[in-house]
Amino acid sequence: MCTQTKAAALMASLPEADIDPTGVFKYVLIRVHSKEDGDDSSVDIVRGYAWAEYHADIYDKVAEELEKGGLLDCECIGGGRIKHDCQSKKIHVYGYSMGFGKANHAVSTEKLKVRYPTYEVTWADEGY
Repeated sequence: MCTQTKAAALMASLPEADIDPTGVFKYVLIRVHSKEDGDDSSVDIVRGYAWAEYHADIYDKVAEELEKGGLLDCECIGGGRIKHDCQSKKIHVYGYSMGFGKANHAVSTEKLKVRYPTYEVTWADEGY
């Protein structure tokens, strides 16, 4: 019988997407890995906030929080922008990060659809 590692349990509890409730802002796609021996599991998460001047601001804050227990390791696998219109229930993902490159917007969009199942969630490679 397999037992779940502490790191895997932590990753399973992470929201797939956490973004500001409205506005246009930067976002990052982060791959969270287990640091436990024999556990090569990972999960991708989307984080986007208007307070961030740079994509790295979001990554640094999220990675610091997740890595402080010593069980998880994070890597930023890209970034972009999100336009979140809560009134019309639309989210549009686009653009790229100068520092981290373009996130796979198709993956980010799927994560957002899980978090916002009643929204129209779209993406495009155009724009900054």
